[in-house]
Amino acid sequence: MVLVVKQHRCTHSASCVCIKGHLSEDALFLVFRHMNWNPRLIAVLSCVCKWFDEVAKQVLWKEFCHARAPKMMLDLHSGGSHIVDGNWKALGKLLIYCNGCTKGGLFNNIHVPGHFVFRTRFSRTAGKSFLPQQCRNDVLYVSDPCEHLDQEEEGDLGFFRGIFKSFATSRVKKMLIEKRARFHPREVCPYCKAKLWSMLEANMLPRSSSARLGAYEDSVEYFVCLNGHVIGIGTLLPLSDSEEVPEE
Repeated sequence: MVLVVKQHRCTHSASCVCIKGHLSEDALFLVFRHMNWNPRLIAVLSCVCKWFDEVAKQVLWKEFCHARAPKMMLDLHSGGSHIVDGNWKALGKLLIYCNGCTKGGLFNNIHVPGHFVFRTRFSRTAGKSFLPQQCRNDVLYVSDPCEHLDQEEEGDLGFFRGIFKSFATSRVKKMLIEKRARFHPREVCPYCKAKLWSMLEANMLPRSSSARLGAYEDSVEYFVCLNGHVIGIGTLLPLSDSEEVPEE
């Protein structure tokens, strides 16, 4: 039985070790399935040569995404929508990596190192709160905030990330183009390296986003790239007395 329908040929040089006898795509599929599509090992495999990198992009990252968020992947591909094969690696990274921010980057003078996260919940319902009223028919999945507490003057920060379904045909993209929104002059998407629009600068950031995030009003900002990946930040409100965890 063939497990990987499309076979990938090595595009590396004639001296590449992979053409001197290596595991087949089916064998790699079985090995990584046994390891539950371990993202760290997929990343390591990608560094071996172009052939392994191609198999990882087209097969292994795709399987990782489906294993990590099966319902979300099913929805993203329903109704004729699909994610281009070359974006599986970017989507896999988005599922498990909080990008943080660098000083002088997207979020001005804030510096918080990026890091991997064990598991994050993405919600389509939460995504509605980040859409302008005219775009509520669009589908956006947004993560729970990744909390970075006590960031000096910035207070408690919450970073979130997300992805649009069928962003190319979304109302949000159409509005950004109609408004002639400008791309960020320097920064690009940390997941796919595409250009970024600021929803704040385009005046398309609804007040409901701060309530959903549990953040101060006017502290939320997010960017969306040409491929529909979302990265954002907000200054989190302190826990109320009823929400604080009692000391034992």
